[in-house]
Amino acid sequence: MDENLKILIRQCQENQRSAQAEIYNLYSAPLFSVCLRYTNSYEDAQDIFQDGFIMIFNKINQFRFEGSFEGWLRRIMVNCCIERHRGKNHLYVINEEITADDSVEEDLEAEDYSYEELLHFIRMLPDRYQQVFNLYAIEGYSHQQIAELLQISVGTSKSNLSRAREKLKELIKKNSDVKLMSK
Repeated sequence: MDENLKILIRQCQENQRSAQAEIYNLYSAPLFSVCLRYTNSYEDAQDIFQDGFIMIFNKINQFRFEGSFEGWLRRIMVNCCIERHRGKNHLYVINEEITADDSVEEDLEAEDYSYEELLHFIRMLPDRYQQVFNLYAIEGYSHQQIAELLQISVGTSKSNLSRAREKLKELIKKNSDVKLMSK
């Protein structure tokens, strides 16, 4: 870890506002991006983002300078997103295991779309699929970790991921068909 970042974190641990502002400026863009992936509106993302930064500064004394600071920040922001959804009970337990090959072929032509377009497709997913997809495909959580975090079974996590990928394929294909017809 960079020595300047360590100093900045220590200053935040001492509640120095200028250091907090600098941490905010350094990490606000990637952390807001996390919030956008877990919400269906810009306004909801802003609310969670603000709550997440409050939590970050309240918990900054718990950071032990082990591992990535940005990873620590991301975990807090992801947890804020999940807590917001947990209160809304968007996750439905599905008691089915994926019996076919758990890996889903990566035939989505994502390179044809901008980040904003892909984010739009992800945000169109039902909340239960969106959360599992984000945690697994973007954040890199295992199905076991997702199950524990969301209080669902591993099978439900796998099923929701599979369904999310299928739904994304449908959305992208539908959009591709529209693009072709408009040419």
